[in-house]
Formats: sequence, structure tokens, C-alpha cells
Amino acid sequence: MKTQCAHDHRSTGNIQVAFFLNLGFTLFEVAGGLATNSLAVLSDAVHDAGDSVSLGLSWYLEKKSKRGSDPLFTYGYGRFSPLGALVAGLVLVGGLALVLARAVPRLLAPEPVHAPGMIALALFGIAVNGAAAWKASRGTSLNEGMVGWHLLEDALGWVAVLFGSIAMAIWNLPIIDPLLSVGIALFVLFNVVRNLKKVVQLFLQRVPEGFDRARFERNVLDLPHMKSLHHTHSWTLDGEHHVLSTHLVMAPHTPRPALLETKDAVRTMLTDQGFSHVTIEVELEGEACPTRHRGQSSHSSIDDG
Repeated sequence: MKTQCAHDHRSTGNIQVAFFLNLGFTLFEVAGGLATNSLAVLSDAVHDAGDSVSLGLSWYLEKKSKRGSDPLFTYGYGRFSPLGALVAGLVLVGGLALVLARAVPRLLAPEPVHAPGMIALALFGIAVNGAAAWKASRGTSLNEGMVGWHLLEDALGWVAVLFGSIAMAIWNLPIIDPLLSVGIALFVLFNVVRNLKKVVQLFLQRVPEGFDRARFERNVLDLPHMKSLHHTHSWTLDGEHHVLSTHLVMAPHTPRPALLETKDAVRTMLTDQGFSHVTIEVELEGEACPTRHRGQSSHSSIDDG
């Protein structure tokens, strides 16, 4: 219990530190982008603002997600964490669309920027976002992992701005700035949409990533006294804590100790795969299953011989 509590506190603390680092730099970045007349800097500021929203929601919802079950949320509050990622991702997509709408016209009519100021901002951006990404990467939760990837993308975006601003300091090519803006926006948009897809799949109750249902069913059918299983359903609450329910059909006259041993064996199969809620219903062969006629799940069996 102490280990779990320490992990919960550490995960919340990592996101909290990353949030304040990112928010402070976002405000500094907006001022710097306006001072240097750089759309590349302002586009990354919008991205960082979206990350600040994501981090703020993640921080709040990470704490809330630690609450246990109650009459309203019988599985607990675990899904409040990916909810923050969903909202922040949608906000970020909208912000990036605005950035692209401003950047494309400037490709046709480039405006001069203050390259030395952009170089200074880029160096500071790499340091701050790199530190925040390192802090978030020390965690193990899906929420922290998502935060870490966002912040790493920020740091890489600033690396691109650094090289672009150095090029503009050497050559008079102001078009590099909107090109960087479009490139960063498209790169971030691609990754945000990819992450949003994972979050949407979670809310649609997709099978947990890495869980092989067919292999699980084969292993269960290899247990003594097993005849078949059906209505096997699996989904994830937050990407870390998974749920599974299944109906086991066992041979007639199977003794009660064997029934209990089979249920324990099935739970053991799932111990190291993140399943925190496992429901197993046992039926003896020949008994009617009240839910089978609905035809909502597959049926697996083995030969009597």
C-alpha cells in the first residue's frame, strides 16, 4: 500500500511541476513571439498553451482519478484522467488550425523577423521543455507518458526553431519562419490526432492494448474440467487498470474445490497484465446461460476427447 500511495503522489507531483514550467514558459513565449514578429514562435506558443491546458487538467484529474468507487462511479474515478487528455487534445487541434490559417498567407507574403531574439528564445525553450519532459518521463502512468510525449515534441519543435533562426540570421530568408510554423503545426497535429485516437478507443471500450483475447481463451480452455467459455469482455478504465468478465463452462459434477481453483487460475493469468477488476461466472455444462441468446460475444470450446 505504501508503494502505491508513493506512486500516486509522485505521478501527481511530476505533472504539477511540468505544468508550472510549461505555463510560465508559454507566457514568456507569447511575449517573445510578438517582440520578434515570429509566427513560428507564436505557433509553438499556441501548442504550449494547449499543453498547459492538458497539464492543468491532467494534474487536477490525476488527483481526482485516485478516488475509489462510490454509488455514482462504481469503478472509481480512473477515467477522469483520460478525459483531460480528450478535452485538451480537442482544444489543441482547434488552436493548431488557427495557427495554420495565419501561417499560410504569410507564405505568400513573408515578413521580416528578429532572428537573434528567436535564437535566444529557442535556447530557453529547449532547456525548459527538455526539463519538463524529463520530469514527466520519470513516471510510469499512461497520463504521465502522454504528457512526456507532448513536452518532448515541444523541445523538438524548439530545436527546429533554433536551426531555422540561425539560418535566417545568416541569410535573408524570412519565408523560413512561416515554413517552420506550418511544419511544427502539422507535426504536432499528426501526433495529437494519433493520441486522440487512442483516447477515443479507450472510451469506446476497446480491448486493452497488448491483451491477446484469443490466447487468453486458449490458456483457459487448457485448464482441467474446462469445456468452453463465452461472453468474454475486456476493456480498460484508464489505459493502466483493466476490466474483464467471462463465463466459464465446466464439466458436470465438477467438485467445488476444482471450481474455485479454476477461478483462481484464471485470475492468476491476468495478474501481470493490469487487470484490477475481474468477474468470472461459472456454469456447469448443460446449464442455460441467460445472456447467450443475445449473441453479443464469441463462444470458445474444446473437444470432449
